[in-house]
Amino acid sequence: MSGLCDGRVTVVTGAGRGLGRAHALAFAAEGAKVVVNDLGVGPDGAGASADPAQQVVEEIRAAGGEAVAHGGDIATTDGAASLVATALDAYGRLDTLVNNAGFLRDRMLVNLGEDEWDAVIRVHLKGHFLPLRHAAAHWRAEAKAGRTPVARVVHTSSGAGLLGSVGQGNYSAAKAGILGLTSVAAAELGRYGVQVNAIAPAARTRMTETTFAGAMAAPEDPAAFDAMAPANVSPLVVWLGSAACAGVTGRVFEAEAGRITVMEGWRPGPTADKGARWTPAEAGEAARKLLAGAEPPPPVYGAP
Repeated sequence: MSGLCDGRVTVVTGAGRGLGRAHALAFAAEGAKVVVNDLGVGPDGAGASADPAQQVVEEIRAAGGEAVAHGGDIATTDGAASLVATALDAYGRLDTLVNNAGFLRDRMLVNLGEDEWDAVIRVHLKGHFLPLRHAAAHWRAEAKAGRTPVARVVHTSSGAGLLGSVGQGNYSAAKAGILGLTSVAAAELGRYGVQVNAIAPAARTRMTETTFAGAMAAPEDPAAFDAMAPANVSPLVVWLGSAACAGVTGRVFEAEAGRITVMEGWRPGPTADKGARWTPAEAGEAARKLLAGAEPPPPVYGAP
């Protein structure tokens, strides 16, 4: 490996399995010291176990790297604060935060319970905000003390956040909210030496295996390229978490297999300005004319 992250300390949430585990191993392989956070819950957020995080720590150490486990709930103030404190206590610094933790509770909207909405919004959106807030407070203090960091944050959104996904109204809303949070954080934290970007990954994980089933199965030939392996996403995440990505902030990338795409988000399309208040009929006529010249939106995942 190139040692792209030598001397850096990286925190990865939800790092006991899937994408988070792949990210943690990839950062360690590039020389980072890693704080591996995971509650060890099931795909729906139920239960808890310290084993997944500790197993990843042991994998990193067995490969000659340095890592510590953190089992706190990062969607709570205390858990997020202790996450940052773990990095500082173990290694004396924090350079990169990768927010990745999440789970699913899929339902069609008419069947989606309030508790299922709240649980998914909590772990994905609040679980991004609170670690970001506590890490940012540390980096701001460092900058004000004359030690401006070269800090990096990588958020985890989804194609569901970009386009929507049938049966995942709660998850789509949370992942879209993460994109808005990324834009604001990039604008606010740049003065403190912090760059903030987001990825929308596609890979075979516990959260996707039932959704995509056979389409995400590993190839039978072990020498073949496994397009859906979580490790395919991690190189971009490692680069975004390193000093090498200087000047890149407020961006969203799709990452899948061997493909990386810069997403361009909402941009103004056709517009009309009357210079005065429209009547409803006029507004409707103008809207129809504008729509006729506009690009149609991409289809929602799972839509007929």
